[in-house]
Amino acid sequence: MGARRLGRHRGERGRLHRGCPPPARRRGAASRTGVMVSRGDVWWYEHPRTGRRPFLILTRDEAIPVLTQVLGVPATRTIRGIPTEVALDEEDGMPTRCCLTLDNVTPIRVSLCTERITSLAAERMREVCGALSAASACGPFSPSA
Repeated sequence: MGARRLGRHRGERGRLHRGCPPPARRRGAASRTGVMVSRGDVWWYEHPRTGRRPFLILTRDEAIPVLTQVLGVPATRTIRGIPTEVALDEEDGMPTRCCLTLDNVTPIRVSLCTERITSLAAERMREVCGALSAASACGPFSPSA
C-alpha cells in the first residue's frame, strides 16, 4: 500500500485540518441503510419537509451502490397531457392514476426511500426516456433535431 497523501481537508465539524490524511471515502447510502433502489422502480420517498410522495428512480443501476443521491422523478395526480409527462395507473402498479413529470427531475436521497411501490415495465420506461428527451431538448424529440 502506498502512503496516503497529506493535505488540507475539512474534519467532521467543518474545521480545516492541515497535514492530516483525508477521511476515508464513505460507501453509498444504498449499502448503509439496507435500501437498494433500482432504475425503473417507483418508491415512496419521505422527506422531512415536503412529506411523502412517489418517485421514479432514473439513475443507472451500475452507479447506485456508490451514490447517496440518485436522480428521481416525482409522481403527481395533476395530469396536464404535455409531452414531458408519462401517465401511470393501477395497471402499472401505482395506487392511483397519476403521471411522472420529467420536467421535475431532481436528486433524491436513497436513505429517504422507504417502500417500493412498483417497478415499471420496459415499454413504460421507453416512454419515460422519450419524455426525458423532450424535457431536456436532447435526442430525437428535441426541436432542433
